[in-house]
Amino acid sequence: MFKNQVILITGGTGSWGHELVRQLLTYNPKEIRIFSRNESNQFLMKQEFDHHPKLTFIIGDIKEKNSLIEASRGVHYIFHLAALKHVPVCEDQPLEALKTNVLGTHNVIEAAMICNVHKVVYISTDKASDPSNFYGLSKAMGEKLIIHANTLKTNTKFVCIRGGNVMGTNGSVIHVFKKQIQEKQKIGITDLNMTRFFLTVQDAIKLVFKATFESIGGEIFVMKMPACKIIDLAYVLIEASDEKNVQIEILGIRPGEKIHELLLSAYESKTTVTYDDEYFVILPTINIPGLKEHYSHYKLINLESYNSSAGIISKEEIKQMLMKGGFI
Repeated sequence: MFKNQVILITGGTGSWGHELVRQLLTYNPKEIRIFSRNESNQFLMKQEFDHHPKLTFIIGDIKEKNSLIEASRGVHYIFHLAALKHVPVCEDQPLEALKTNVLGTHNVIEAAMICNVHKVVYISTDKASDPSNFYGLSKAMGEKLIIHANTLKTNTKFVCIRGGNVMGTNGSVIHVFKKQIQEKQKIGITDLNMTRFFLTVQDAIKLVFKATFESIGGEIFVMKMPACKIIDLAYVLIEASDEKNVQIEILGIRPGEKIHELLLSAYESKTTVTYDDEYFVILPTINIPGLKEHYSHYKLINLESYNSSAGIISKEEIKQMLMKGGFI
């Protein structure tokens, strides 16, 4: 599907972008354009990939529509990763989150339509489901814009992919905990009952590709992901560190933070089908020609919601996942 194609990745210098590029290169694309505003990260990534001739690095901000249009010329696929992602940052600076996560996504849509891009893939988050913070709200608005774009007069198809936490991404709790263990012999936990969805970045990108290949436009593909208790994750990292007498400090929940995350809300479950063993698909409430017909033979899910308090994996399973991701 990607052979001899031109691909644009917004926000492509993060952990998702690195793995996305690695796996895309195996499909022998014509060119991969990495569009981001961080010059230093682009410089390091260019070195990491040994100045690969198929990689083009473009300094730009998704808040600038004209820059996006120029970057999108001749592009077949856009993977839209760029966003402000940290919950406290978005709570403290909601206007910046709005400009990047909502208006920036609108700019991506317009650039894709102007340049006749084949498909746009929007990477969303579990925090967009029944959002309790501004980050989740802004990503939910981005989802709505992406889905609605399929009703416009365009040949471009737009699809969302929603997942939970990906292990080892920038600012990940794994990196935070490991640093705290090493430097302070103490881990800060917001709540002992807190749970989160987790997946390795390698597995997440494989699932993204599957949804990219098989989507027809207008759906939200929801990854089925294992969930764990954050305190169990902390204990596994402590055991793997060989540090002695590491303390657990209870910090209290931060503004906008949930005890359990939702990948699928009760409202969304009413229009969600079971796609296969790896995905649910949320069908939109707005009319997108051909979409409901395409999924008419899939069964509606028998779940009220899908949250991280169910199906908790064991400490041993957490350990295996961390080992697979190369974190211990």
